[in-house]
Amino acid sequence: MESAKIELLLEKYFEGETSIAEERELKTYFSSPNVAQHLRQYQSLFDYFEITKQETTKHELPLQTKSNKGLWFSIAASVVVMLSVGTFTYFNYNTAPKEDLGSFDSPEEAFIATQKALAMLSENVNVGVKSVQYINEYEVAKAKVFVCE
Repeated sequence: MESAKIELLLEKYFEGETSIAEERELKTYFSSPNVAQHLRQYQSLFDYFEITKQETTKHELPLQTKSNKGLWFSIAASVVVMLSVGTFTYFNYNTAPKEDLGSFDSPEEAFIATQKALAMLSENVNVGVKSVQYINEYEVAKAKVFVCE
């Protein structure tokens, strides 16, 4: 009867469903000399738990203090970057060459410049139209080959 109860407790123990009192009962049983022969394989497991519970370490871990050097370096780097960007912007903002924005003194010059711009636009649009014509030819050919009726 005792062996059957211990087997049930072991099954619950390995499923993780035992209470603390049941675990104490298992430890008590396996620490006693009268353990059933077929349950002796679990005796070393519970002996190990008792041995490790008594172990202590004498190795002291050194305490590591946090260093704020990384924080100060990152703050200093940020200040240097901000000063560099500010200096660059200050010295290069007003010295940029003035670009001709397309203002003309006479209407004839403006008319000629507008015609050049529209001719360039027309050429680029025509290239796109030619590509669309190839697609239309493909669609016609596809409709002839794959007649869907």
